[in-house]
Amino acid sequence: MATETEQTGPASGSEPPRPRGHAFKARDGLLLVALLAVVGALAAVLIHGPSKQTALGEVVTPEHRGAFDGLTITPKAAPPLVLRNYLGNTVNIASFRGKAVLVTFLYTHCPDICPLITSHLHTAISSMSAAERKRVQIIAVSVDPRGDTPTTVGEFLRDHGMTGKMDYLIGSAAQLGRVWAAWGVGAERDAGDPALITHSALVYGITGKGQVVVIYPESFLPSEIVHDVPRLAAA
Repeated sequence: MATETEQTGPASGSEPPRPRGHAFKARDGLLLVALLAVVGALAAVLIHGPSKQTALGEVVTPEHRGAFDGLTITPKAAPPLVLRNYLGNTVNIASFRGKAVLVTFLYTHCPDICPLITSHLHTAISSMSAAERKRVQIIAVSVDPRGDTPTTVGEFLRDHGMTGKMDYLIGSAAQLGRVWAAWGVGAERDAGDPALITHSALVYGITGKGQVVVIYPESFLPSEIVHDVPRLAAA
């Protein structure tokens, strides 16, 4: 659904509509082939070009990713993150030095992407050894200050097998808004359906020294997290 993906720009590559009654001729086919070639070249530049800017840094080209399976970005100190979890306990990201930290932004009533991200994180940690699980901390930050209550968060974590495995942080609109701004996260209630929220759908990988060095798009594979966690913790 479009409501859950990052808005990266207008879609491209579709054939413009022809006037009614216009017969498809050979030259139309040639024009379409040329258009697709241009779009393909543009996509190659975006995917394999020197860099692509994100809110927290530039994505490094695939051939220079180094040790990580996720998308490596230029290292940057993780922004401050201090909120209460759904149990009322204060969580400070700075207290997890020495561990790999995975930060994502969710809401409990999300119909698709948030459950998918949570499911993949659950699969990843379930695939780790007990020693590896001790070296990672998963944090989810709410993008819905109205709908994410202690009750709904508790139910969400239970339903997705993440109770005790993921700290889900909530707060007021002002408290959460400051965190969204610091992390470059967009979160906006859908005008057509106020129950839905358009928001950034990424997972941020943070080293044991508190540096954001890798990001995972919503389509990440659990195996990427399993591979990267020991390396993030040691970095």
